[in-house]
Amino acid sequence: MKRLKENKARERRIAMEAVVDAYNSGERAMGWYYYLEERLKFPFKARCKSKREISPLHVGEDVDVVGMAPEAECESEMLVRVRWHGRRLAVPLLQLKPRGADATTREAVGDWHYWAEHGYQF
Repeated sequence: MKRLKENKARERRIAMEAVVDAYNSGERAMGWYYYLEERLKFPFKARCKSKREISPLHVGEDVDVVGMAPEAECESEMLVRVRWHGRRLAVPLLQLKPRGADATTREAVGDWHYWAEHGYQF
């Protein structure tokens, strides 16, 4: 298994802003939800970077991200609402790479990817 590089600044930001004062999985999930909701500037374009069984997106497909999914849908994974073939649906944020988004959005999405890819869980 490939060892992922640690990013101390990112770890500190996540600990102090996303999951600060979170003592259980529900609090960590909601910490992440509000962290992302506050920092992601919607709408933004994103490209699908990975296949997921729970998502209809194909690798390389572009979508418009229009908001966070409802809180209740984000208790086990962060989901965002996208426009896709004339409808809106929620897909995992981990599946998407922002394209042309502002620096704050890119940083927040990167924080979530970092946290999840390092095996941290709610």
